[in-house]
Amino acid sequence: MRYILLLLLTLNLFAVDATLTIEKDVEARSRIALVDGSALPQPKLSAILRSDLKISGHFLPDSTIHKGAFGERFIPPALKSKEYLLRYRLSQTKGVKLEVRLQRASDGTILFKKHYAIGDRRKTPFLVHKAVSDINDALKYPDISWINRYVVYARYTLPRKSEIVLADYTFNYQKVIIRGGLNLFPKWADKAQKSFYYTSYRGVLPTLYRVNIYTGAKQRVVASEGMLVCTDVSRDGSRLLLTMAPNGQADIYELNLRTHAKKRITKFSGIDVGGKYINNESQVLFVSSRLGYANIFKKPLGSSAVSQVVHHGRNNNACDTHGNQIVYSSRESNHAFASNTFNLYLSLANGSGTRPLTTTGANQFPRFSTDGSVILFIKHTQRGSAIGYTNLMSRQSLLFPISGRKIQSIDW
Repeated sequence: MRYILLLLLTLNLFAVDATLTIEKDVEARSRIALVDGSALPQPKLSAILRSDLKISGHFLPDSTIHKGAFGERFIPPALKSKEYLLRYRLSQTKGVKLEVRLQRASDGTILFKKHYAIGDRRKTPFLVHKAVSDINDALKYPDISWINRYVVYARYTLPRKSEIVLADYTFNYQKVIIRGGLNLFPKWADKAQKSFYYTSYRGVLPTLYRVNIYTGAKQRVVASEGMLVCTDVSRDGSRLLLTMAPNGQADIYELNLRTHAKKRITKFSGIDVGGKYINNESQVLFVSSRLGYANIFKKPLGSSAVSQVVHHGRNNNACDTHGNQIVYSSRESNHAFASNTFNLYLSLANGSGTRPLTTTGANQFPRFSTDGSVILFIKHTQRGSAIGYTNLMSRQSLLFPISGRKIQSIDW
């Protein structure tokens, strides 16, 4: 069971208000005032809007949500010190409609306007994310389209029971996709987020399935004794990296979906788990117990050579990759009867350029955004747990406190 513990880290989940740590010089961001023109106040929508603007790294939204007419061109004198003014109006008749207008605060010039609509009210957060992403693009700031993506995660419900859930990045939207039995380790199958892989433990053997989130169509991919986890997908979607243990010890395998051929990548008598493609998919990064404790190694595909990547810490039990960058979680303390500190570190695949991303708490499950600009993680402190995001460019961290059911694994 030791290798399973490397992957089965758990946490509690229920998103509430966000908190933000700001390290970037505020003068480098555009000051923006928010004016709610809805018929009724929309505090939840306004909070999501402020969070989106903050984590983008490009805006410094006003701490006060102002009230005002949506169609008004006049800029109140008190707001002329801002660079921009964002007016918005939400209506919820026959679905949800969100209208936004961005004005230059100095003279009231309209720089961007658009309306968004959706039939499912639960998906209102996605309207906000899309609006902020479009405003960001209109001002020609670096892309932040990652805020539009789904997060998929597995959470425990009862002993040997779990469900797989879709959420927006703030977790204000949540929808159960898979329920019944023990279903774990969801992993997106494509960048478009139409399908994901997951492991079902309902049958005699652990079985990997692929499910389409729009049609519900489910396809059996492979089954194996022991454990079975899809940990990475090639860019073209034709190959999977799997953690499997058909003979009792976990190793990394590569499955070619076109030929159905399965290749064993690591051959170690201990534990090799969590394989990730790196360096243009020519190598595999993974967690191994080769040193007597969990650490990060890499291995070229088609070669037997294995090299240590991380020379920091005595328990580095989770990692992710983007290009030749890696992020990993490292245990910084060794308390037998108290909580331990796990911090996240960013490094290159050759082990150089390492820098810390967190300094307190137990930080786990690091995951790069598709563009590599933001890292999702789980943060535990004495105050509780939170879903966290770190913007690598602005060095801002956004935290959404969580409580409730335990998460088994997460991807986005």
